[in-house]
Amino acid sequence: MKRFILFLAVFGMAVSMYAQTQLPPYRFANGTWGFSGARLLQGDAKAMLAKVNFQAPQSGPMLYEFNVRYEGGAEDGHGGFGLHIFGDSSYNGPSWGSGNSYLLWLNYDENSTSRDIPKGLSAQVYRSYSHSRMELVQSVDLNQYANYLNDLSQPVSFKIIANGNTGEVRVYDPTDPNTYYFFNVAQRDIPIKGNWVTLRTNGIKLSFALEP
Repeated sequence: MKRFILFLAVFGMAVSMYAQTQLPPYRFANGTWGFSGARLLQGDAKAMLAKVNFQAPQSGPMLYEFNVRYEGGAEDGHGGFGLHIFGDSSYNGPSWGSGNSYLLWLNYDENSTSRDIPKGLSAQVYRSYSHSRMELVQSVDLNQYANYLNDLSQPVSFKIIANGNTGEVRVYDPTDPNTYYFFNVAQRDIPIKGNWVTLRTNGIKLSFALEP
């Protein structure tokens, strides 16, 4: 299984000039991105379509592991972040979608008015068809985990296994490593391959690092 080492490379760049040779080609496309110690930081709480594009070939079984730490900005009751995987292209400017890809999104919205997006904590899977067109595939109410939002000082670990050959995607529960949320990409997209990963935030300040 191939491991997407985006945040390992970012960590290396933060501590060693030598490690810059390990960093995949990237572009800070929107928002205020930079490095805070060993962490990749998006520091603009008002940026609604903040993102960074990484060029990273993906096919077959893929493993994505990283942790996220809250840095501020959710005082207005709204914020989210997510990861486009298996992207076939990127756009170096504000955009909703990211080429042909799948977006795994974690959302917090106390005042959601959408019948598809629960109020409070939830997760969504979107199918992106272009940089401006996406459709909602699934939405999950996660308010049973809302008590974990009481302490945001510690990073939260995420693990995603996506198999481009079968279309199976597993998003593991950060509170229980033996439990995961499961979905399949559309059959017409299998096998799914891509050359881009896009990390994005919406209305929140967050920092990211590779899991040790």
